[in-house]
Amino acid sequence: MGKKSLRKGKRVEYLVRDRFRELGLECKRVPCSGNSKAVKGDLLLSLNGKTLRVEVKARNKNGLKKLYDWLEGNDLLVVKIDRKDPLAVIPFSLLRCLLQGGEL
Repeated sequence: MGKKSLRKGKRVEYLVRDRFRELGLECKRVPCSGNSKAVKGDLLLSLNGKTLRVEVKARNKNGLKKLYDWLEGNDLLVVKIDRKDPLAVIPFSLLRCLLQGGEL
């Protein structure tokens, strides 16, 4: 991975960390995220007494465009592949609302 990609990934990890912190949640970036064998994920988010591992992906517009296309006009996207748990994809604005107990 090139330096430009590493900088982009780190920048987006800090952006997501800061958004969680703006909600009053404790969130830390994993040092050397992506290279650590001991701790998986890029961020550690404390929520309701538990620590959640958060993986952050930054891709060019084609890399994740399909997810955005599928989500367009909807509130929630669920994707699934064989023999894996379904994944829920939601806009951060909806996640913020859910975490803060606001109106949907």
